[in-house]
Amino acid sequence: MSSAPSDEQSQQLRRLPAISALVQSPVFGPLGVPDRLAAELSRQAVAQVRHAIVAGDLAGDAQVDQLVIQELSRRATALMRPSLRPLLNGSGVLLHTNAGRAPLPPSAIAAMHATLQGYNTLELDTVTGKRGSRQSHCRPLLCWLTGAPDALIVNNGAAAVLLAVRALAHGRPVVVSRSQIVEIGGGFRVNEVIATAGCRLIEVGTTNRTHLRDYTSALEQLQQQGDPAALILQVHRSNFALVGFCSEPPLAQIVELGRTYGVHTVVDLGSGALQSLAIVPAPWPDGTPSPPEPTVADIVAQGPTIVTFSGDKLLGGPQAGICVGQAAQLAVLARDPLARAVRVGGAVLAGLHEVLRLHAMGLGADLPALGQLSTEESAITALATRWAEHLTSLLSGFATVEVVAAVTQVGGGTHPLLILPSRALAITAFGMTAADLAERALAGTPSLLGRAKGHQFLVDVRTLLAGSADGGPTGVPIQIARALGIDRG
Repeated sequence: MSSAPSDEQSQQLRRLPAISALVQSPVFGPLGVPDRLAAELSRQAVAQVRHAIVAGDLAGDAQVDQLVIQELSRRATALMRPSLRPLLNGSGVLLHTNAGRAPLPPSAIAAMHATLQGYNTLELDTVTGKRGSRQSHCRPLLCWLTGAPDALIVNNGAAAVLLAVRALAHGRPVVVSRSQIVEIGGGFRVNEVIATAGCRLIEVGTTNRTHLRDYTSALEQLQQQGDPAALILQVHRSNFALVGFCSEPPLAQIVELGRTYGVHTVVDLGSGALQSLAIVPAPWPDGTPSPPEPTVADIVAQGPTIVTFSGDKLLGGPQAGICVGQAAQLAVLARDPLARAVRVGGAVLAGLHEVLRLHAMGLGADLPALGQLSTEESAITALATRWAEHLTSLLSGFATVEVVAAVTQVGGGTHPLLILPSRALAITAFGMTAADLAERALAGTPSLLGRAKGHQFLVDVRTLLAGSADGGPTGVPIQIARALGIDRG
């Protein structure tokens, strides 16, 4: 049983304003909140402050009515203004999942906008006038770019893997190396995806070493038990590297072994590069060169049944999951009931088609994310120096700015050893900690994502090169200043 409120709490409770008075608050005027919604928001704000009073969280001299107005303003603003806002990415991670991953080129944005302006030919065959397939829009370019016979597009990479495993192996064993049972961002694990697909996971090998004989033994044993495996799943270790005393059989050998036993091979490639990257991974600790990020075409050429990858990572397009591979098996995926649940919409298809067209025309370097990857260190340094000079002037009296060495990570589940040299704008505010500055920047307009390091707030220049709000890269110093609450025109 809760105790009765103290005299101090009772006085605070009596200071809570009436809902009818709050509905008339000037907080709602600029936001255009209708009266019924204003009343509900007012009730929520009062309830929040009442809870704080009863919990004993407010001091005796607390201005209860002001606290209610503050809570009311916060709730009304959060509800009536877009929470999905432009962001300056100074995090040092190019394909940052929390920041929307790959920024799109203007032509892809225009294609998506045109599709959303009215009706479109999403599933209309303009030759026959009959129902067509939404898969037909991007299929030809995907097949040409990857060398695959067929292609299928869903709404994200995880859905592509789930659909492939479910459609080809539902209720049957799926063989995976222990070195590839990984967890990706958000806590999604390969073993849980397999379970969700209704399949039974068969682990082979060890954490660091898996041999072809491990796969052979598992496939042979399952066959003898009368419960043959349906597929071998190969998972690209997107977010970490396996180094030291480790080994795995080449994909081509696994594919051939699968054919011997009548088993499909599905490769979850993750990042989905359509072209060789202009950067080289860092060497292993012993100095041995590490392998480059494989392209989709490299993997398809080795003959797996299906290869899955994302559209919004190294491909440089909007969020999508892509399956390429053998036509007969992709037809099985397309008929699975899950395929309709994870299908992609017209706007994404329009943007993806434009990005694929740029790749086909040899213009992949024009894509923002790939352009950021290939920019020379000297150009980054020159840009950082120019931006720092401008920003120093804009932040005069508020903060100092200097250029420091930094490294940019590709992110988005790409090779973890792909590290690019960069420069960062190191901002030191007067009378404010770096953490406070980072919080202020993220709450700004536009939002600015950086990182606090010691007494400095670091903003990576390479990741700022694309997707910059309001005027593009030339206006970045002005946008940084505005995000920090300094607007001097």
